[in-house]
Amino acid sequence: MNVQDLIIKKRNGLELNREEIDFLVHGISDGSIPDYQVSAWAMAVYFQGMNERETRDLALAMAYSGDVADLSAVSGITVDKHSTGGVGDKTTMVVIPLVAAAGVPVAKMSGRGLGHTGGTIDKFESIPGFQVELSHRQFVEQVNQVKAAVISQSGNLVPADKRLYAIRDVTGTVESIPLIASSIMSKKLASGSHGIVLDVKVGEGAFMKEQEEAIRLARAMVEIGRGAGRQVVAVITDMNQPLGQTVGNSLEVQEAIDTLRGEGPADLEDLSIILAAHMLVLGGRSSDWDNAVTEVRKVLDSGQALKKFMQMITAQGGMLDFNQPDYELPMAEFEAEVRADKDGYVSGLNALEVGKTAMLLGAGRERLGDNIDYTAGVKMAKKYADYVTAGEVIATVYSNDKARIDAAGSRLLNAYQFSNHRPTPRPLLIETIK
Repeated sequence: MNVQDLIIKKRNGLELNREEIDFLVHGISDGSIPDYQVSAWAMAVYFQGMNERETRDLALAMAYSGDVADLSAVSGITVDKHSTGGVGDKTTMVVIPLVAAAGVPVAKMSGRGLGHTGGTIDKFESIPGFQVELSHRQFVEQVNQVKAAVISQSGNLVPADKRLYAIRDVTGTVESIPLIASSIMSKKLASGSHGIVLDVKVGEGAFMKEQEEAIRLARAMVEIGRGAGRQVVAVITDMNQPLGQTVGNSLEVQEAIDTLRGEGPADLEDLSIILAAHMLVLGGRSSDWDNAVTEVRKVLDSGQALKKFMQMITAQGGMLDFNQPDYELPMAEFEAEVRADKDGYVSGLNALEVGKTAMLLGAGRERLGDNIDYTAGVKMAKKYADYVTAGEVIATVYSNDKARIDAAGSRLLNAYQFSNHRPTPRPLLIETIK
């Protein structure tokens, strides 16, 4: 089989069969296909696309290009969730204990953040002592005992996707629905869970800016999962403003704890319940979504979910004094209030700019391997549709680098837009795709 022939075939808009896709993925994984040919093929896919079968075959080939997690020793139907990336998206820390407290095992592998979107592993690592590196045996044992564990993606998981994504990132071929869908789903399939809930973000702070594109991506991923024998549900959710009130690792952990106490922001609680309810249905705990919502609210209101969170954190070495009702994680040395410069309703809060502000404060990384300040970030007192008066505090910025504070405050203020008229409410949940 000749790589050049396959590039030409896709360039001409023709369909690649499974053997040809397997050949390409094998060559990408072992390095036998040089970068320039991989990038030429990716560009051909960018312009010509792939059909449903091709996209599924690509995802499966990449999923099995390296190690695949064996969760057969876990008791029950394992479930997982994935977010396509947003600002202030700390739902995993709320959803895992909600689902586990209801009796459904959650075996989650997550990644670190890059750019303006935060990483789940970074958030958990902001908890003193928390260990994200567990052996497979330890991982499975904890899921069986606690019903929940979260670890970092490591080892030889989807090597083909790692190389392909690195090439796409520097060749202008990232924005391709088949390549995005197969990249995400290859990691989910390799992670081993039977039920997968996808949170596809759309808006200013999301990778997908347009609703139509987000729906296309969600449908593609659901079809890949189904074709691979998994149960998959996708929800399209708004990311035109940050989720919750905090952006930054330890700040988001504290907000997740507050939410599990029943004291968190409404949007974070609502979305967490939606995601958790879908996971209960996929995990066989509830026969339908409405009953699942009732079950999730029960474990939240009773404090069982908070107890489960404590149990998971302790099992992985984390040290938090949950017995103190006013306990807070370590805070940054410096903080500054950001005040409104006019009266009016908040008519816009640009999630991308808020995320970049958090990065400026030290909460994110521009390149893999960069150090981050776990305590840096932003806390918003006012969000979309809230009324403010000139001089009122609308947010607070935090950092251990005093020099970053002033510039961050100015940038954050520019993320806000104000109007004399109350803006029309925007739905958090836009569409559900099954």
